[in-house]
Amino acid sequence: MKSLAISINGRVQGVGFRHHTMKVANEYNIKGMVKNMLDGSVYIEASGTDEEIEKFLRYCNEGPRWAVVEAVEILEIKDKGYTGFMVH
Repeated sequence: MKSLAISINGRVQGVGFRHHTMKVANEYNIKGMVKNMLDGSVYIEASGTDEEIEKFLRYCNEGPRWAVVEAVEILEIKDKGYTGFMVH
């Protein structure tokens, strides 16, 4: 299992990013959470197998069709024991 903290910048709020991220996370069996940040970015914590995380990161670099992803920052973190995927 791999766990990541992902920060996504660009036009990523007000475009359905969080709810679409939850849908994709559930499709790829990713556990974690997503939330909007005050600086306009979206923050994600995601845990899954290497293969699941790789697929999920491809999504994070594009987002839903209304989003404009300008930058994605990724840090490996300690697993927090999420049992599902939540939107905050």
